[in-house]
Amino acid sequence: MAFVREEHSYSQRRACEVMGVARSTLRYERRANDEERRLVARMKELSVLHPRFGYRRVHALLRRGGWRANRKRVQRLWRAEGLKVHQNRSQQRAQGHSGNSCVLRRAEHPNHVWTYDFVADQTEDGRMLRFLGIVDEFTRESVALEVERSMGAKEVIGVLASAIQQRGAPQLLRSDNGPEFIAHAVQK
Repeated sequence: MAFVREEHSYSQRRACEVMGVARSTLRYERRANDEERRLVARMKELSVLHPRFGYRRVHALLRRGGWRANRKRVQRLWRAEGLKVHQNRSQQRAQGHSGNSCVLRRAEHPNHVWTYDFVADQTEDGRMLRFLGIVDEFTRESVALEVERSMGAKEVIGVLASAIQQRGAPQLLRSDNGPEFIAHAVQK
């Protein structure tokens, strides 16, 4: 209503006529009575006593306590007061460091730390492709990139062996805990 009045320089009467709103509706100011104030106070008490209860459970407690208030009224007052049930925060895993983490062991020179991991894709006919990428963390250079339909621990060892033969062995190898990387053969 304020926008229409300012935009077109209408009086309140003219703006209400254009918008199809009764002037009494525009001027209406709701007055809270004492019973409603007491009801809101009791709702706040119950929400503090029972923080996991929503407006429905609080309504049930109010009814048991002798209050004559329907559920919709309790819901309206609950929202108006900004009451809500606090959601439990999901448990997050602790952010720790492994002995080989990139925070504790940063690459200091070429061939110090190599990182390797798989990337998966599929061809147009739906068959899987697996890419094994090995990267030197210091230079960000690709040491090796091998593509196969499937690749297990033995194939990973073969790719690592050829990369070590060409460039020399790194001091550290960093990977995730994929089954190809935690196999006993790879660890040896």
